[in-house]
Parts: sequence; structure tokens; C-alpha cells
Amino acid sequence: MPEAPTIDGANTTWLLVSTALVLLMTPGLALFYGGLNRAKGVLNMMMMSFSAIGLISILWWFYGFSVAFGTDVNGFWGDPGAYLGTKTFLAETDLWGATAENPSGIGVPLYVFMAFQMVFAVITVALISGAIADRAKFAGWLLFAFGWATLVYFPVAHWVWGGGIIGGDIHALDFAGGTAVHINAGAAALAVALVLGKRLGWPREGMKPHNIPLVALGAGLLWFGWFGFNAGSELTVDSVAGLAFINTQLATAAAVLGWIAVEWVKDRKPTMVGASSGAVAGLVAITPACGFIAPWASVLLGIVAGVVCALAVSLKYKLGYDDSLDVVGVHFVGGWIGSLWLGLFATNSVNAAITDVVGASDGLFYGGGAAQLGRQALAGLIVTAWSFGIAWVLAFVIEKTIGFRVKAEAEVEGIDIGEHAESSYDLSPAGGGTGSAFAMAGIGTPGGGATSGAKPEAESAEPVSEKVAG
Repeated sequence: MPEAPTIDGANTTWLLVSTALVLLMTPGLALFYGGLNRAKGVLNMMMMSFSAIGLISILWWFYGFSVAFGTDVNGFWGDPGAYLGTKTFLAETDLWGATAENPSGIGVPLYVFMAFQMVFAVITVALISGAIADRAKFAGWLLFAFGWATLVYFPVAHWVWGGGIIGGDIHALDFAGGTAVHINAGAAALAVALVLGKRLGWPREGMKPHNIPLVALGAGLLWFGWFGFNAGSELTVDSVAGLAFINTQLATAAAVLGWIAVEWVKDRKPTMVGASSGAVAGLVAITPACGFIAPWASVLLGIVAGVVCALAVSLKYKLGYDDSLDVVGVHFVGGWIGSLWLGLFATNSVNAAITDVVGASDGLFYGGGAAQLGRQALAGLIVTAWSFGIAWVLAFVIEKTIGFRVKAEAEVEGIDIGEHAESSYDLSPAGGGTGSAFAMAGIGTPGGGATSGAKPEAESAEPVSEKVAG
């Protein structure tokens, strides 16, 4: 007779900690994207990430979790009413993965698993925003986020992890989101960037990152939170969680070296922006593979991802699409690399769930032939086509109705002012004066003379502009 349902304290604690780590990634992404942006668009960039936390969290609780993880209906979505937000799940039997034979499941309360998957949905939507910096109306962004999450992310999460066509029928592998998160968001980012068009002045004008320490801080927070993203996706405290943890560190470290090596060869100067971007590229690439490959393969994956993504970010100049903060070059390309890597290096020797749970097979270099590589490619193509197509239609409809792109005047003045009536940095002197610090303190002129007999400058009749350089 099965034992009574029991909460596993270790698994539950680990998943709660992992949830908090993944939630921290979205503010980290806001800092990373904000630093990469021009000064006059930082707040709008960060607002898109923070608004995703608000909007997607509510949608996920109300119906998104049901669509993604409810009982499979037809391979494309789960039962929308399974975990509807109007219901409550606090009974001792409400444990994730519970069955009649195993009433405890993995010993984790349903709400803990729901929260963990919620923060995945949040950051996936936020990732898209980096492609449309400086030119998207905030209202248009919110409407797009609502539509894309509903029509794309929630169903795709079901396809990959909820028993749908990709995980259940095709038997493609995705440990923590290479297909469901990064390929998915990257394809959407490309579509929206194409609909909105290029920023004014791009690529003629230099649009360099305005705050590189902010970029490094954001990358560091992403790196830190990603351990919850990857190792937390094992859902339990075991050796595979440890494998995912060490693989995440190794691949990311190797990708940093790979990216700066490309910079060293091409430009003779490695950069902090490059190191930060390399770290993110490594994190992206290892995401689908972290629990399915050996550590040595993770190091090799990181090097490849760092090198290829460093080269891929220049594609936008050759192909003419304005992906402002390189979502396509890093997340789309990195996601594809990591997903295909499983077709080469996945092995049951490190995780028996590859065959026992997913029904997949070893990669090409572990004697499994090309079958798994084909599955991974097919899964990526399906998600790419669906996400790109729906994102393009959504962005096009929004642009033709309420308008998605800001007016040219707002873009030139600064989208922060136009959309939010704020500026990132107040560069005016204290007290609203326009003189130097010496003059404001009454110390004297730059030449050392006294100012007591000097006449005060006439105050300007025009208000001081809040715009900042960028």
C-alpha cells in the first residue's frame, strides 16, 4: 500500500531557493540591457523587464501554468482549467508529480513548482525586449507580451516539458530551456525587430553602451541566478543537480575565454562588454544540455558558444536587421548551439532519464547515431517557425492599430522622456544652477580671482532640460 503523501524538505527548500535565484535574473537582465543601451533609453529598457515580472506572473498563475503543465489535450496545450487561478491547491495531496502509486511525487508542493516555472516564463518574455531598444511604445510592448506569452510561450512550454509534441512525441531533450526559452525568445526578437524597423541613425551612428559597469553587474547577477535556472531544473537534490551546477560554471567560464579570444584576434583588444556577453552566451548554450552531458563536453560547448556568438552578433550589420542588444546573436544562436550539442554529446552515462523518462537516445559521439541530432534540429525548427510567425503577426497588428513604434521626435529626444517622463541621470548641478562647482561654492574663478565683485549671471527664462546625452 502506498505511503501517505509527504513533503520532502530538501527538495522543496532547493526549489524555493532556485525560484528566488531565477527571479533575480530578470532585474539582472534589466541592468545588463540597461547598461548596453544608450543613456536616453535606459529606463524604458528596464521597465520592459520589470513590467514582464508583473504581467506574466499574473497570467501564469491564472491560466498559463494550466496551459503549460495541465493534462495534455492534443499534444499542443494542456487542460486550461487544470490549475486555473480560481482554484486553490493546499491539500496534503497537492504535491507535484503525485500519482496513485507515488502519492508524494517529488515531495514538492504544487505551488512551489508553479512559482519555479513562473519565473521562467517571466524572463523568457523579458529577453525579447533587448531587440527593440529605444523605439517601442510601452503600451505596445505590454500588449505584445500578453499575446506572445499566451500564444507562444505557454504552449511551447507544454510542447517541451508538459508532455506535448516535442518532449512527448519527438523526444527532443531540453533540460532547462534552450528550445523553450532561448530559441523561442530569439526567434520572436528577430520578428519584432523586423516589424519595428531600424533605430534612427542605425548603423551610421555609433550607439555604444552607456554604462559598462552596469553591464558587468547585470551579467554577474545573471550568472549567479542561472545556477537556480539550470541546477534547479532537476527539481530534486541529487547528483544530476550537482552535474548541472558544475556544467553551468564550466561552460560559462569557457565561453568568456572564447569570446574575448575572438576580440583579441579581430580587434587586438579584449573588452569588458565582450567578457560579459561571452558569459551570457555560455549560460544560454549550456541551458538545454547542463544535465545531459559530461563536464568535458561542457567546456568544449562553452568555447564554441563564445566564439560563434561573438561572430554571430555582426550578422545584423551584414543582413540589415537592427537587433539592438544582440538577442538574436546571443540567445537565438546560443540556444541552437546548446540544443544541437545534445545530439552530439548527450549520454545516459550521466543521466539515465535521457532514455528512461524522455525516451531519447545517446548523442552521435556516444554511439547513438544521428537520431537525436535530428530530433533536436526538428524541435528547434518547430519552435523557431511558430515563435517567429506569431511574433511577427502580433507586432504587425499592434503597429497597425495602436502603434508599436514611437514617433521620430520621441526617439530623438529620448524614449525615457517620451514614454515615462523620466530621465536616467540628473546631470544638472545641485540647486538647479548652471555654474561650475567652484563658482557654486563661491571659491573663485578658475583663474583664482575673487568673485565677490562679479555680477551674477542672468537666470535663463527657459526651464532646464531633463534630457541626458546618449
